[in-house]
Amino acid sequence: MHSSAVFLIEFGAVILGLGLLGRLAGRLKFSPIPLYLLAGLAFGEGGLLPLGASEEFVATGAEIGVILLLLMLGLEYTASDLVSNLKTQYPAGLVDAVLNALPGAVMALLLGWGPVAAVVLAGVTWISSSGVIAKVLGDLGRLGNRETPVILSILVLEDLAMAVYLPIVTALLAGAGLAAGSVTLAIALGVAGLVLFLAVRYGRHISRFVSSDDPEKLLLVVLGLTLLVAGIAQQLQVSAAVGAFLVGIALSGEVAEGTHHLLSPLRDLFAAVFFVFFGLHTDPASIPPVLLPAMTLAVITAGTKIATGYWAARRAGISARGRWRAGGTLVARGEFSIVIAGLAVTAGIEPSLGPLATAYVLILVVLGPLTARWTEPVARRVTARLAARCEPAAAAAVEGEGEGDGVAEEPREVVDDPDAVGRRS
Repeated sequence: MHSSAVFLIEFGAVILGLGLLGRLAGRLKFSPIPLYLLAGLAFGEGGLLPLGASEEFVATGAEIGVILLLLMLGLEYTASDLVSNLKTQYPAGLVDAVLNALPGAVMALLLGWGPVAAVVLAGVTWISSSGVIAKVLGDLGRLGNRETPVILSILVLEDLAMAVYLPIVTALLAGAGLAAGSVTLAIALGVAGLVLFLAVRYGRHISRFVSSDDPEKLLLVVLGLTLLVAGIAQQLQVSAAVGAFLVGIALSGEVAEGTHHLLSPLRDLFAAVFFVFFGLHTDPASIPPVLLPAMTLAVITAGTKIATGYWAARRAGISARGRWRAGGTLVARGEFSIVIAGLAVTAGIEPSLGPLATAYVLILVVLGPLTARWTEPVARRVTARLAARCEPAAAAAVEGEGEGDGVAEEPREVVDDPDAVGRRS
């Protein structure tokens, strides 16, 4: 059969399957991300029906999917919002790095992989998946919640930290000297700083340049500008996701609203392709040997991410429910973790690192949407049960100590969660 015909059949089957899975997830009121990942495993190497002709196109579509996810997330906030959140949330970024990078480094050292592998695995466990979390926030309707800026600030700090981390890891893996590594790092920091400066300082001019009453022209200009900036950023050792996100925050007003409306269908399509591509390059047979350490690491770092989000949201004055939602939303790992592990696999540092990272990410990318949905209700029920158990004992103690003192207990104030419907003004 002609190669173009095979490509159309394969890619058409993938898109049709994704549509049916999305419909099933919608009926079950569940995020479709885990189903997309399982579909990727089925179509990938060692799966039921491996792809051939369309794999390269799916890889390109996956890159576009991540870029569009971050662009759309950036459109939700202005440049002033970003700067304000970064100034207030940088301590949360430090807590995030310590709590979540340390378990990966310790695990690598315990497995005897050496210091370079420890630095690599620390990055794998540190960075949350901006793509998965952006999709989950949209699916759960939480983009306007008051805890979402806290989540966004942590994700942006992580993405910007990658501009520092990736050149360092690349230099370590290549055995580069201090001078060469310093030059690469300086270029990465300079580019990230320049793009952020342009987005904050000249955002209005960029919006005016992009603005158009014709939806077709607006779509072409915004999409072209986003891909161009993302490509240049990646070429200069800065994350393409960071570039796309900064383009999003540079656009404001009617341009942002029109762009959001036009690009939403494209985002959903290519985001689904991204999650399928993630599963395509995972051989199911390589997972069982590293499943136990991967599960151990996943459980530990899921807890540390929840603690990170809870602490950051509490520091920002968010209610208890919003704190648990913030922590549960940050659990998913994804694209950055695979990129980091891929660098180590290519350099031949440790053969088992790739399968371990893949199994770890697969566990958390499936668990992440679940923790985002259920962490807050579960925590609320557990807290209520603990309070119910403690109240009789406390009441008995008070009765024994102050029996007959004539002081009545004041009724407790019940405050509904103010964060569930909070919107950015």
